[in-house]
Amino acid sequence: MKKIEAIIRPEFLLKIKKELEKIGHFGLTITDVEGCGKQGGIIRNWRGEKYKVEFVEKVKLEIIAKDIDVEKIVKIIINTARTGEIGDGKIFILPVESVIRIRTGEEGDAAI
Repeated sequence: MKKIEAIIRPEFLLKIKKELEKIGHFGLTITDVEGCGKQGGIIRNWRGEKYKVEFVEKVKLEIIAKDIDVEKIVKIIINTARTGEIGDGKIFILPVESVIRIRTGEEGDAAI
């Protein structure tokens, strides 16, 4: 099992969720986050005045998946969230040692 953490632009969240549902993957956790990367923030205009936003609003997706599904899920995130511009986000893939469903006590793949 793997944990896929993806930092994406908020506007792509619902489309990614729908695409994941099409392949039968319904479980994900979402967190509103802020961060900065190499670009060091962005310049915005408000009432004719420019100002710098140091930390840009993003969404963090956390998905636990069977090893066999990881590549499909990553491709969906990339194909849906890529604009080709700075700030598209990042994907991290981490090993998961164990998963336990609290309600039933199921473990491993059955608990996903």
